[in-house]
Amino acid sequence: MERPPGRMVRVEGVTLHVLSEGAGPVCVLSGGLGMGWFDWDPVVPLLAEHRTVVRFDRPGLGFSAPSPEPPTAAGEADRIAGVLDALGLPGPATVVGHSLAAFHAEAFARLHPDRTDGVVLVDGSVEEDPSPGPARELRTAAARARGRAITAAGLPRALGPMLRRLTVRATSVRRTDPAPDELLRRCYGSGRVARAILLENARYFDVAAELAVLREDYPLPPVPVAVLAASHGNGSWFERRWLERQRRLAERLDARFEAVAPAGHLLMLDRPQAVADAVLAVSPARETDTSQAPGA
Repeated sequence: MERPPGRMVRVEGVTLHVLSEGAGPVCVLSGGLGMGWFDWDPVVPLLAEHRTVVRFDRPGLGFSAPSPEPPTAAGEADRIAGVLDALGLPGPATVVGHSLAAFHAEAFARLHPDRTDGVVLVDGSVEEDPSPGPARELRTAAARARGRAITAAGLPRALGPMLRRLTVRATSVRRTDPAPDELLRRCYGSGRVARAILLENARYFDVAAELAVLREDYPLPPVPVAVLAASHGNGSWFERRWLERQRRLAERLDARFEAVAPAGHLLMLDRPQAVADAVLAVSPARETDTSQAPGA
């Protein structure tokens, strides 16, 4: 496979894979647990004529190097800011977070209000009353140990791409994974990516609890916020409960709420136009804004 598109940048000592496409006001796309830059491929063409679209792989994911530090809400918010700095994009941006990355997008808006133009949460993770899990350091060490063990056993190479395919089929109404086989082998066949997934998962409730504290101390800036919730449209108890949790999140953030159907959790694959429309709606193009320039 050829060299991946985009470029590698150093952010706080970690080499990250970053892409910047299009022109105009900036939006940053960040995917959920274990996802890569290419999962936004259906959305980018719908935005690039109107926006400078930035996407990146978090540490260990996609083609990014791992970080020696476990993820935190503030750390991931600062990482988004660092990516924009590395691309020479200091002005405000619309931050778009899917699933777990919704925590990061909201944290960015609270910690970097002057750099936030809008927020879009795409079927974002919701924890109404989170608390840090017990024995945080022990859990972190155990996740690292499991990652080393499964890598030594060759399990990522043997099972990683297949598990990725199965996950996409289970969480998308498309039931197909559009990513090329070779790309999945390079990413999900890597022990590096498997270790990153285990570490992000191990720190999930810690990040959720940290965001709850940030909500008390750092108000959201007065910018538009949108909450998109995936709906299969089957009216099941699980779906009704999920949509209600998403509505409550929207109310808490004074955000516009939209249930998108039919769609699975991977809204960017199932309904890319709905995601693009939400991004364009929360941050209309400013015809007089010439401060932003395309990156790499």
